Amino acid sequence: MIILPAIDLIGGKCVRLQKGDYNKVTIYNDDPLAQAMSFKEAGATWIHIVDLDAAKSGIPTNHEIIAQIASKTGLKVDTGGGIRNMDTLSRWIEDYGVSRCVLGTAAIKDRDFTEKAIAKYGEKIAIGIDAKSGEVAVDGWTNGSGVNAVDFALIMKSIGAKTVVFTDIARDGMLTGPAVESTKEMVDKTGLDVIASGGIGCDDDVLNIKTSGCTGVIVGKAIYEGRVDLKKCLQSV
Repeated sequence: MIILPAIDLIGGKCVRLQKGDYNKVTIYNDDPLAQAMSFKEAGATWIHIVDLDAAKSGIPTNHEIIAQIASKTGLKVDTGGGIRNMDTLSRWIEDYGVSRCVLGTAAIKDRDFTEKAIAKYGEKIAIGIDAKSGEVAVDGWTNGSGVNAVDFALIMKSIGAKTVVFTDIARDGMLTGPAVESTKEMVDKTGLDVIASGGIGCDDDVLNIKTSGCTGVIVGKAIYEGRVDLKKCLQSV
């Protein structure tokens, strides 16, 4: 299982939201590049970065920072937020050097684009499935889609997706433990590579989510608040 330390960006700063609420923002670092370098020094090989400004607006906002992180750290960058057309997607992968792009709102709202993205870039595309009470949320988690998370994952699998980033919104930023059961359901019912996100609050939570069968876990707030020892966890998984 891969651990992906997370950087969420608003206004060029590292932040975390509570349950995806843009009105509940905590700023943890004014220098995202320095933060990314610290993750590399701890032993990380991947990093998960979300442009929260773009996730809400659909307009790439923090792309220069993400490109810097990709080029200057050598980390494999998994990124999402506002990627809703082929021009933007191509810039991320071909110009900015990110290793994988996560399609969230676009995957729900624009099937044609999603199919073209997977056909062209294959495993460089992941599908972001952010669920609230089992329903996929869109537009930076501000709206519901009316689509069941597992059902949607199976649809994405049918058009060639191999990886999903599965977030339990109710747990995100709450440090109350990961959604082991729903993550395991996603793994068992779809057979996809599932990267779990949301709720990690301590080192043991990292080991617990591994029992779901997920191939990766995203850890954010718990690292910033000193609840997870990234270096130790990287060595133990």
